[in-house]
Amino acid sequence: MALNGMNIAVVGGGIGGLAAARALRLHGAEVTVLEQAETIREVGAGLQVSPNGFRVLQALGLADRLRAASVQARAVRLCDAGGADLLRLDLGRLKSRDYHFVHRADLIDLLAEGARAAGVNIRLLQQVESVTPGPQPEITLANGAKMHADLVVGADGLHSVVRQVLNGTAAPFFTRQVAWRAVVPNSAGRGPEARVHMGPHRHVVSYPLRDGSALNLVAVEERMAWAEESWNQQDDPENLRAAFAGFGPEVQAMLAEVETVHLWGLFRHPVAPNWHGPGVAILGDAAHPTLPFMAQGASLALEDAWVLADTLSGPGPLADRLAAYQRRRKGRAKRVVEAANANARKYHLAFPPARWAAHAALRLGGLVVPGLMARQFGWLYDYDVVAGD
Repeated sequence: MALNGMNIAVVGGGIGGLAAARALRLHGAEVTVLEQAETIREVGAGLQVSPNGFRVLQALGLADRLRAASVQARAVRLCDAGGADLLRLDLGRLKSRDYHFVHRADLIDLLAEGARAAGVNIRLLQQVESVTPGPQPEITLANGAKMHADLVVGADGLHSVVRQVLNGTAAPFFTRQVAWRAVVPNSAGRGPEARVHMGPHRHVVSYPLRDGSALNLVAVEERMAWAEESWNQQDDPENLRAAFAGFGPEVQAMLAEVETVHLWGLFRHPVAPNWHGPGVAILGDAAHPTLPFMAQGASLALEDAWVLADTLSGPGPLADRLAAYQRRRKGRAKRVVEAANANARKYHLAFPPARWAAHAALRLGGLVVPGLMARQFGWLYDYDVVAGD
């Protein structure tokens, strides 16, 4: 295999890190994942794996496990705040119907199992303090221990140590938006579709998880008050209910079920200028954090993981292969990040005439050209990194 004997350390045991670890190991590398937590686990929240991300899981041999752990999505429905339908995006019109709603913890579990089954060494309680690039990059851990590898892959998320080594410190921009997330019972028996309820300065996304017994909620509000960029801080459910008190009965019924809710601030980060250095590379949120308004964080990380392994398995000096990886991924990531930024504005229209016109256009478009929206997202969902896009 092309990477036989190459020693690769992956910093971070999240979606991108575990997918990259399995992909690199399948290409013959000796791979160690360094995860700072005491177990490989994720917080209780849902995510969407669209067809572009699913193709990577399929190529990694994990498609059946994902299908068993997820709800296959049938549609995305846009509604106004009161619940009236504006547009239904029929996902059956996409080139591939493998669009899945999955609990983040379930995706992490199947990726961790897949990495271990391939022979990846996952080391827990390994907090990386610094990385020194070079022909044999050095990793310094919080306990003072040092280790070396032929390549260090930074999959260490929003607050990436490895990104900072390559790009320095860049202050993110607070969007003046915050998001709550919660998982509630699917008491109304909602089917396999995502619903987006849109109101002035705020919106709510909901979709079923696991066997359909639960609903994932993400509620976003524009406000002046700053909030930390962390998924781990809890909030009072009454604050969430108060923020969306003007929404219709469907949203009120879901919010009434919320017992535990987390709150985080939404920040814009620039796509990293440099994705690689001597013996070092980054992927996923470490390279291109994105706002959640295109539901592409997980799928982008999966794409990165595949392309990194595929590019590294080719010929030439390591530096040239890492540069090729950045060329293959950076433009794609920028386009998705910019699309997510634009959606944030579209969901929260507050000026009544503008909101009325936009909603009327959605209704008309859905009636006259029902397949148009699906075709508009072809650039996103039909993208196939496995085939070499």
